[in-house]
Amino acid sequence: MKSLSRWFVLISLFAFLLSACAPAAPIAAPVSAVTQPAATYAAPKATASYPPAQSQPTVKSSAYPAAQTIVVKDGLGRDITIPMPPKRILSLAPSNTELLFAVGAGAQMVGRDEYSNYPEEAKKLQSVGTMRKMNTEAVVALKPDLVLAAGITAPEQIKALEELKLTVFAISNPKDLDGLYANISLVGKITGNDARAAALVSQLKQRVAAVSEKVKTAKTQPRVFYEMDGTDPLKPYTAGPGTFLDTLVTMAGGKNVGGVLKEPWAQMSSEEIVKQDPEIIILGDAAYGVKPEDVAKRAGWDKISAVKNKAVYPFNDDLTSRPGPRLVDGLEELAKLIHPELFK
Repeated sequence: MKSLSRWFVLISLFAFLLSACAPAAPIAAPVSAVTQPAATYAAPKATASYPPAQSQPTVKSSAYPAAQTIVVKDGLGRDITIPMPPKRILSLAPSNTELLFAVGAGAQMVGRDEYSNYPEEAKKLQSVGTMRKMNTEAVVALKPDLVLAAGITAPEQIKALEELKLTVFAISNPKDLDGLYANISLVGKITGNDARAAALVSQLKQRVAAVSEKVKTAKTQPRVFYEMDGTDPLKPYTAGPGTFLDTLVTMAGGKNVGGVLKEPWAQMSSEEIVKQDPEIIILGDAAYGVKPEDVAKRAGWDKISAVKNKAVYPFNDDLTSRPGPRLVDGLEELAKLIHPELFK
């Protein structure tokens, strides 16, 4: 858990959780699928993150003539000239990769960053390395006509790529779901997939509305502790007030116990967690080996309601830490864990 990739996750999560207060935030490193113990958690059926192929509008990859270009302002406020349609797109962040596939631009991609692992088709694309160690030669060899950067992309990295005469477009991380919808529309526009992007936004809004309607009928608001990093099990990291995760927990009908913290992302002592007495504990660090039974063994945690009632659940943190379409999946899964009685 103390590997380089682990610390990449921590740095990325910290910046993304600041997104409620800052204009940009990064994307967490990918987390593999979580195997959830049947004794504590019955895994909900998978939901479709993107509109099924048969329900997507039949549109060409672009309505623009091959020689045409458009000028679009990116997340850094820069006017970027983009060839339409871009045919060789390189993604530098997992959230960008998911956005591209979601709007139907997956076939236009030629490469990805090492951590882009969703959807499955993305793994077939050539990797150009990580934010910390990018293979510039591999980038150039792919001859991308559009490089999609994100909040995770360092300014000096963007500059270096532009010095290689590459077109780099930065996508800023959303502060809320409206920001997510705007990003989806933007990616649809710059890839020539406006219609599919519009269909996706409409579908996501409907799903969010459905969750909201169910949550309105809830008779309780359970206290929820979301563990992001239990490297130090007696002082695990969690999301504080004003973060995107705090917002998702609230939208899902819970009360984030991390809301008592002063920082958006900080460690919370065992004493404070026991005092707050969460009724539900969600393990966003499950992919790193943290199990419900491990939590139950922590000193003093046997007094916590969630532990006593076996309401400690592994969770796929990718659903809440990547600012892409699957944030809505994350909202749905959180709601099912917090209010299972509403989803029977």
